[in-house]
Amino acid sequence: MRYWLFKSEPGCFSFQDLQARPNATEQWDGVRNFQARNFLRDEIKPGDRVLFYHSSIPEPAVIGLCSVVREGYPDHTALDPAADHFDPKATPDKPIWYMVDVRADQALPSEVPLAVIREHPLLTGMPLVNRSRLSIQPLTKEQFETILQLGGLA
Repeated sequence: MRYWLFKSEPGCFSFQDLQARPNATEQWDGVRNFQARNFLRDEIKPGDRVLFYHSSIPEPAVIGLCSVVREGYPDHTALDPAADHFDPKATPDKPIWYMVDVRADQALPSEVPLAVIREHPLLTGMPLVNRSRLSIQPLTKEQFETILQLGGLA
């Protein structure tokens, strides 16, 4: 099992949006960064745990816990000219972009703001703290568990 942090702008897709989907499950599409795509395509597997992070808001924070329920597969939104994430270079034979399916497990009892994460000594090595703009970021088990504790789930 691996641990991840997935970022989303709540105005585009929030943790509450995920919770409202059938079976609280949705595809994680629209990722258009090659390093994040490689994580989705090659490394993220069913059973992996995900921290859902609301970004690009006044107080960004980890707000929920998710599980990966389907491994990487081609992101069909890249093939749809009407989709926000259309990529004219993508084809069915060479999809370029990938996605996974995630399920919302539960909201954290207390959100864990970026300011708190930055100050915690066990979290200083997180890509998030080091100004990574990646929307998909790997975490260590210790980082994952520390954030769960800060959020009231341990």
